[in-house]
Amino acid sequence: MHSVTDYYSATQLRADRWSELREVTAQLAREAPAKIDPTLRSQASELFDGLAEIEAYWAFPGMQVFDHMRRQFEHNSFTELSYSVHRVARALTTGAYRRRHIPLDHDSDDREEHDDEALLSPEVRAMTKPYFEVLIVDEVSDAQEHWLKANVHAMRRAEDPFIYEALVVPSVEDALIAVLFNHNIQAIVVRPGVTLRSKSDHPILARFLEGVAGTDKLNDLQTKDYGPALCRLIDDVRPELDAYLVTERSVEDIAGTELGICRRVFYNQEDFMELHLNILRGVQSRYKTPFFTALVNYSKQPTGVFHAMPISRGKSITRSHWIQDMGAFYGPNIFLAETSATSGGLDSLLEPHGPIKEAQELASRAFGSKQTFFATNGTSTCNKIVVQALVRPGDIVLVDRDCHKSHHYGMVLAGAQVCYLDSYPLNEYSMYGAVPLREMKQQLLDLKAAGKLDRVRMLLLTNCTFDGIVYNVDRVMEECLAIKPDLIFLWDEAWFAFARFNPTYRKRTAMRTANKMRARFKTEEHAEAYAAQQEMLKGADTETILNTRLIAPPTARIRVYATQSTHKTLTSLRQGSMIHVNDQDFKGEVEQAFHEAYMTHTSTSPNYQIIASLDVGRRQVELEGFEFVQRQLEAAMSMRRAISTHPLLKKYFKVLSLAEMIPSEYRESGTESYYDPDRGWIDMLEAWEDDEFVLDATRVTLGVGGTGWDGDTFKTQILMDKYGIQINKTSRNSVLFMTNIGTTRSSVAYLIEVLVEIARGLDDLLDDASKMERLGFERRVANLTEKYPPLPDFSRFHDAFRADNVTSEGDIRTAYYMAYDENNCDYMDLDGSLQHALDAGEEVVSASFIIPYPPGFPILVPGQVISSEILAFMRALDVNEIHGYRADLGLRVFTPEALAAQTPQKRLTAAKKLTSNKTAAE
Repeated sequence: MHSVTDYYSATQLRADRWSELREVTAQLAREAPAKIDPTLRSQASELFDGLAEIEAYWAFPGMQVFDHMRRQFEHNSFTELSYSVHRVARALTTGAYRRRHIPLDHDSDDREEHDDEALLSPEVRAMTKPYFEVLIVDEVSDAQEHWLKANVHAMRRAEDPFIYEALVVPSVEDALIAVLFNHNIQAIVVRPGVTLRSKSDHPILARFLEGVAGTDKLNDLQTKDYGPALCRLIDDVRPELDAYLVTERSVEDIAGTELGICRRVFYNQEDFMELHLNILRGVQSRYKTPFFTALVNYSKQPTGVFHAMPISRGKSITRSHWIQDMGAFYGPNIFLAETSATSGGLDSLLEPHGPIKEAQELASRAFGSKQTFFATNGTSTCNKIVVQALVRPGDIVLVDRDCHKSHHYGMVLAGAQVCYLDSYPLNEYSMYGAVPLREMKQQLLDLKAAGKLDRVRMLLLTNCTFDGIVYNVDRVMEECLAIKPDLIFLWDEAWFAFARFNPTYRKRTAMRTANKMRARFKTEEHAEAYAAQQEMLKGADTETILNTRLIAPPTARIRVYATQSTHKTLTSLRQGSMIHVNDQDFKGEVEQAFHEAYMTHTSTSPNYQIIASLDVGRRQVELEGFEFVQRQLEAAMSMRRAISTHPLLKKYFKVLSLAEMIPSEYRESGTESYYDPDRGWIDMLEAWEDDEFVLDATRVTLGVGGTGWDGDTFKTQILMDKYGIQINKTSRNSVLFMTNIGTTRSSVAYLIEVLVEIARGLDDLLDDASKMERLGFERRVANLTEKYPPLPDFSRFHDAFRADNVTSEGDIRTAYYMAYDENNCDYMDLDGSLQHALDAGEEVVSASFIIPYPPGFPILVPGQVISSEILAFMRALDVNEIHGYRADLGLRVFTPEALAAQTPQKRLTAAKKLTSNKTAAE
């Protein structure tokens, strides 16, 4: 039996404990009535003790049934016990308890015993009423608990769209544990009898409570305030849930209380039917999918098609003699739902007034934004929309140099003056981390000293990065706002949409942080702290400011945008993305420009199937996002533990830990890894609360240098070609495994089996290798793990594209379009003319973006001076695609004559013109 420390979550622990109890009780039943092995009895007793700490927080099978099974064990009724445990374990595995009553008596007849929810057809599953659980918080006797459940159960009607069961816990702490353990809970009823502390002091429960903000203040509450406080605390961990407060307080007492997720207050009454209807209505508000429903209804309507799209209603396919296979592959519904019309109950993405508008409003609620907009051509387009809407020609934008290429092209389109920020390098693994906050503050202070702070418009960062580095979003925004109080933030959360639905991860998302900052900046405590710091920093030099954790002024504007690739981490068809907005100045300053930018980049013929998938994907995460993200984390953590502890795998592979991905100066908590073989899972809450950078545990970067294969070879020739395992990103000596909400434990198990097989193959190969073959293998390993080229920083923009030499921003737009004239450009061979030019001390300037793919960020941009470090890195690249580079011609560069023609006087005149135009406009 695995130790509790081997488990990352109580859900995973619970599933395995029931499976183990099934095996043990089955063996007890086989041995009875002969002499029972004491060791076997001890194992069963230990499993019952462990499950007793968890089962109190689940409606199925319920503590009454669990206690009955324990009595069966104590009375040696092993045959009956084995049958009951088998039925419970199977129902939990298959999900059968969600669809029907599960009889547990040995003589009961259950013809549907072998029904597995996953094996049912989609049509059958779609007809099944969704199941959830309602948490009732009240300290009651067993008889009163039975009365409560019976009354709630009696309210259920055949016409109800959902089925639910009630679960009763006594205290605020137990309720918090329940919503963190039990993903089935969709509603909470808080009654007047609620108490404060849990009677259980099991360490696994305490660990979960530590991550809930505000629990340290519970002792300061009066008894009458426990209910409202619980609603606020649940709002912090699972804001998608509904709470209903039953109170004995007067309306005057409770009217001004902050009630968090509370949807309705019932005053000292036992109107169970009204409560029942409100619970169903609350879940229905999350279940509804206005656009998907409209599209389904449209597909069922008889229509005559006299507009574009011959494929609409499937007519061009059904009448064809040659493409029937397409119709057979996709089925009829996708074609019945295809149209270019915006009527018939549908809507226009460009001017939404009906179901698309409502779907976007529901998405805004789900993701915590003020406005949300759908996109059907990916986050690349979302990024360009936001940049074009907010950035004017001549504005200075601070940009993460390693961000996705769409941002760089957006800078070109907007005419921004780009100030590139360098991430910390991870030379050993040929990858970048993220931009240190000190670097951002230094650039802002330099621009302020140069008198250019008024022209600084936006800070653009990727959170989280492709490799899983996550910023301290609150700290970044507050400290930058302390220097530039109206700075706009664009957070590229292409790989981070799922984070909203995990309590720990949510703390580092853009929308949640923006909402928290809005509230915090209005408090007297914040105003006092800001005033005190300003007094302390009077006359401070730059170094002091850089070393101080700055506080933003209470008058700072919260202007935050996030772009998300919904299709990358949540349920959506390819290219389904969203733009989330939390901008205090959106209505007055941005809305019209945003509308124009949206019109510019959005197709007039958007794919309705993608929009529908975004709508349904939103429904899913509001109802089961917590569960799915939790399982995703479980899968990733299991993978980390399995690889880190397997003696054979450790010979050739290494899971990169926090300490290897994030330098110690950015880990204030001192946390070095998520798992330690001796201590089990390390608590990551402190790191996620305080550290400048943390690592997204759902991404597992595996060092493969010990195999003698580089990352790309290991990916294509071993994983993909031989075993059918698909991954996206590699580096010189690593591969990245990305779990998602669809990853299963079976998938993880298969990966571990494959890695073990590869490791055994290497063992066999080396056992039979000659001395020279061994030396060759060791040389390849050393080359991959010890001899690595340093990653180059951004060099600089050439003087031809800078207004001055005081600060680092450059005119990327001029350089980009100057390259359109072929007379301005030439090609240089990496190993020949380019190397010779750099050796001779000549300045060579890139005329195009050079973008290795993956991961898709440029190592050169138009107008950038090519350094010897960049050349060395390019020559060492081992990816299949390098966008912008032609191997047959070489690297495209500007001619010396073209650069000379772009005189400093022209640059200064252009800069003055931009400044004067901006001043006049303001």
